[in-house]
Amino acid sequence: MTTDHDHHHDHSHRSTDVSLRVKAIESLLVEKKLLDVEAVDKLIDLYEHKIGPRNGARVVAKAWTDPEYKARLLKDGTSAIAELGYSGVQGEDMVVLENTPDVHNMVVCTLCSCYPWPTLGLPPNWYKAAPYRSRAVIDPRGVLEEFGTAISSDVEVRVWDSNAELRYLVLPMRPAGTEGMSEEQLVELVTRDSMIGVGFPVQP
Repeated sequence: MTTDHDHHHDHSHRSTDVSLRVKAIESLLVEKKLLDVEAVDKLIDLYEHKIGPRNGARVVAKAWTDPEYKARLLKDGTSAIAELGYSGVQGEDMVVLENTPDVHNMVVCTLCSCYPWPTLGLPPNWYKAAPYRSRAVIDPRGVLEEFGTAISSDVEVRVWDSNAELRYLVLPMRPAGTEGMSEEQLVELVTRDSMIGVGFPVQP
């Protein structure tokens, strides 16, 4: 289990300050009828569940169908992901972790919420919450069970702690019975949670 975390700042305090400021500005804009809350919620949902995770899903689907790309991805995640056009702030240094029949990887950021935005979009609320950040390290199997993800007792669960310099993307195992599916079809099976390691891809 990786526990290195090179943060030198109180992210939780800064995050709280920023959140309060954002809420104050949002309230003011709503009051002046310059902001539609429902429109904002839809936009956030779009980036959290569709646009962002879809980038990562394309990375995963390509790795499932292209052995040479998969080898490059596991050797140098940052460069291989950039080949598909996904790079930038919060995704400068990426490591890709391959799930296998013997090992299941799971990602957390114990001190704040470091997250690979270029490949996964906005982090889900639970990823930023203290219960996940603490319990993922202490009781990973219990947390996985709460997500409905049952991992056999003979499979090793590895928890990886993201930090300001390094972020992780889980390469989930390709679902059985998808041998005849195209890369675009496979993209639809890859979920955000499977790329964090708390879930599995959709079964066809």
